[in-house]
Amino acid sequence: RTLESQSLLDRHLEFLPSDAEISERKARGLRLTRPELSILLSYAKIVIYDQLLDSDVPEDPYLSNELLRYFPEPLRERFAEHAQRHRLKREIIATAVTNSIVNRMGSTFMLRMQEDTGETPAAVAKAFTIAREIIDARGLWAAIDQLDLEVPEGTQIDALLLIWGLLRGLTRWLLGRPGLRLDIAEAVDRYLPGVQELRGNLGSILGSDDRDAWAEDRARWLDMGFSQELAEQLSSLPFLMSALDIIEVSQSHGRSVTEVAKVFFGLGEELHIHWLLQRIEELPVEGRWHAHARGVLRDELQLQQSALVSQLLADGGKSKAEKLVADWVAKDDNALRFTLNMFADMRNQRAMDFPTVSVAVRRLAQLAAAAKG
Repeated sequence: RTLESQSLLDRHLEFLPSDAEISERKARGLRLTRPELSILLSYAKIVIYDQLLDSDVPEDPYLSNELLRYFPEPLRERFAEHAQRHRLKREIIATAVTNSIVNRMGSTFMLRMQEDTGETPAAVAKAFTIAREIIDARGLWAAIDQLDLEVPEGTQIDALLLIWGLLRGLTRWLLGRPGLRLDIAEAVDRYLPGVQELRGNLGSILGSDDRDAWAEDRARWLDMGFSQELAEQLSSLPFLMSALDIIEVSQSHGRSVTEVAKVFFGLGEELHIHWLLQRIEELPVEGRWHAHARGVLRDELQLQQSALVSQLLADGGKSKAEKLVADWVAKDDNALRFTLNMFADMRNQRAMDFPTVSVAVRRLAQLAAAAKG
């Protein structure tokens, strides 16, 4: 519809289904076919390429690496300096960034991010690039692609979807930062070391419940035929969704990423925040605004958890992470007791809907406000 509204696509000419046909297919549990999706993918690339070419993205110094990646290895080594003066430098970089976004995130990712955050295509492209770099998504994609014919195709898709979800979350987080200024090199330098520290110390960071879930996830990937190294990497990805919050709090309080992460995940276990996040992800989506509402709930939940952790660190002085969380949970506080009882009752329900989840997230915000005093 967006492409049609901009006079960029003629459904009849491209043999794409009408709105009525799409509704009929949906009622029968059918979706767009692969050829139809391929057409939309191609149009998405055309639109995004033009948008990026008309922005400052091709001038970003960090993306000069995309220019070099375009050429074969021998040419990169011999003519690196000459490549920077290539007459089609901007076009090559815009093409590379477009392909990376659409090939890995799908034809609607750019538009959804713009609708959800109000940001420009250039900002979305930069945020996505930062997210991709700090989790080494290219390394993960390459390792998964090398398993063709060695593991079931559905298993590879599951792994790719896990990366997709993390990249979506991190991109959205970066676009939601107050005073948005996306310098790719600066952001990678800011977040990459912290992400690596978090990844390397999960075993000592996670509480018993999270550690058990991590071990079960790792065993599941191993059973499906993934290598030990790749299984370790994939099982760590769900815990990286909070990585940027943890890094920001660690820098603002002068504490190590590992120490802040212990408070973050320890508090999350006590308040069942991972369970609540899963319920948000399971909410049924019927259209754009349901998807937007779900994203807002997810953002708000992470924001309030970060605010609580920050307050605990401010109140606890130099106390160790485990003591900070234990003392906070053990204190005689009516707001905390009420929240824990509310969440316990909700956990007994078979399913959660938008109003119920909204109440839970709002309650967490009230708890964070009470902690701030």
